[in-house]
Amino acid sequence: MFEVWAPEAGAVEVEIDGTRHAMRRGNGGWWSAEVPGAGHGTDYRFRLDGGDPLPDPRTRWQPEGIFGPSRVYDHDRFAWSDDLWKGRALPGSIVYELHIGTFTPEGTFEAAIGKLEHLVALGVDFVEVMPVPPVPGGRNWGYDGVDLWAVTDNYGGPDGFKRFVDACHRQGLGVILDVVYNHLGPSGNFLAPFGPYFHSSASSFWGQAVNLDGPGSDEVRRYFIGNALQWLRDYHVDGLRLDAVHALHDDRAVHFLEELAGEVDALSAAVGRPLTLIAESDLNDPRLMTPREAGGYGLAAAWNDDVHHALHTAVTGERHGYYDDFAGGPSGSPAAALAKVLTSAYYHDGTYSSFRRRSHGRPAGHVPGHRFVVCAQNHDQIGNRAEGDRVDPEALRLAAGLLLTSPFTPMLFMGEEWGTRTPFLFFTDHVEPQLREGEADRRRREFVGFGYDDWADKAPDPGEELTFLRSKLDWSELEQDAHRAHLDWYRALIALRRAHPDLSDPRLDRVRVEHEGSWLVVHRGAFRVAANLGRSPVALRVQPAEIVLASDPGTHLDGDDLTLPARSLAILRLTA
Repeated sequence: MFEVWAPEAGAVEVEIDGTRHAMRRGNGGWWSAEVPGAGHGTDYRFRLDGGDPLPDPRTRWQPEGIFGPSRVYDHDRFAWSDDLWKGRALPGSIVYELHIGTFTPEGTFEAAIGKLEHLVALGVDFVEVMPVPPVPGGRNWGYDGVDLWAVTDNYGGPDGFKRFVDACHRQGLGVILDVVYNHLGPSGNFLAPFGPYFHSSASSFWGQAVNLDGPGSDEVRRYFIGNALQWLRDYHVDGLRLDAVHALHDDRAVHFLEELAGEVDALSAAVGRPLTLIAESDLNDPRLMTPREAGGYGLAAAWNDDVHHALHTAVTGERHGYYDDFAGGPSGSPAAALAKVLTSAYYHDGTYSSFRRRSHGRPAGHVPGHRFVVCAQNHDQIGNRAEGDRVDPEALRLAAGLLLTSPFTPMLFMGEEWGTRTPFLFFTDHVEPQLREGEADRRRREFVGFGYDDWADKAPDPGEELTFLRSKLDWSELEQDAHRAHLDWYRALIALRRAHPDLSDPRLDRVRVEHEGSWLVVHRGAFRVAANLGRSPVALRVQPAEIVLASDPGTHLDGDDLTLPARSLAILRLTA
């Protein structure tokens, strides 16, 4: 059965092997047709009112790319082996974000499966995969996707993704998929001819906003909600990361996110495993994670960029763009900003933001810490730098010590666990010349005011294949002593967090931070996390304790006197 929603069309046909088959109009603008002999593997297109052939808006398979025909895909043909998988809940977990195309030299799901044992040995719980729908050309971050129900054949297609999820579950890893519902890519977007998928006036920097609240939006909302349920049900994915929900335009009484969360909770009850929704938002609004019965949207968690910004400013000393808000004021000490986010989650919780030139956010201290996904690095914070450069390993070890002992849900970005020197650059492969030639300038304009005035001089061309190839992880680095030592530090931190509930306790009211100048001490139950952010050693008076883990071998504890070398961190356990 072929079905398509096209409420304004006067006639719709499905074309198979050059033969057009008339479709019958049904209720609500839906058209359908039975075509004898058609089934899994059949290529097809739709024609509206005799126009050009178009791919299916709900295509599950686009083997020839975004401009090719759709292909029938039968989900039931795949043989799963994860019957015993009961899912994984977010509280207490650690997330690992990766981009399939650059995670391995091959850039495929199959190759990524070969690296899962590394992730298990590291100690993470979830793999978060950047978007996988078809995109223009052969390389892309994934946020230019257009056939949102399909999986790009660049990585291995729908069966390849299922094999990856199945393998993750066999290894005890949950899978979170990054999905984009606030816009579609500029190339190969054929939704508009079928119906009112896009808002008549609202838009964002990335493109026209989807129609979630205007005429015809009931079916548009079902398009995106059905897409989310497909990943969770048919691909056995354990959670979704919802890209830039602040760019969703919805003035209806029941917000799209609230409706989506209700549908996902119902599916979770049906399949008998936790299903997690995580929002990316720069609004600093805890209503995203507030239960629906309490007037919120009912999502499981949200990315919290304030924690990243406070950590990044503290360990790197950078203060351009939005980092200036986290630099600690005239004194230049960022320890106060770190102290606030570690105890309150948001730095901007109604306070004035000099970057935005207005007050921002609302208090979130009542929200459990595990509902905030935090990081020292992620694809945005690396890839949105002109040269895609990462935090240096020394600073990263310091940041990781604070991150992995925090009350939040930590997230790592691929390669940071061994301090990789590989950049993660912004790359595309647009087919249309005007998109290819204008991409570099569009990126430059996107970051006006962020302190990247030399962007044009430093950023490589996003469309050059070398930009993509330079972003692939270099796994041979693990053969070097320095990188292995860095990995050992991450493994030790994760093992310590796993072994001692005090270090994963999500209750923000149980966190206390002492700080002065360049140092801070975080109280985590029977543990103390002491960090020296400065360039000179510091001496601290602590309660009777023993050193459990230290980033610098020069760390010394003499009675109650702790000496911390420059830019180092130590974790202590109280002995009395």
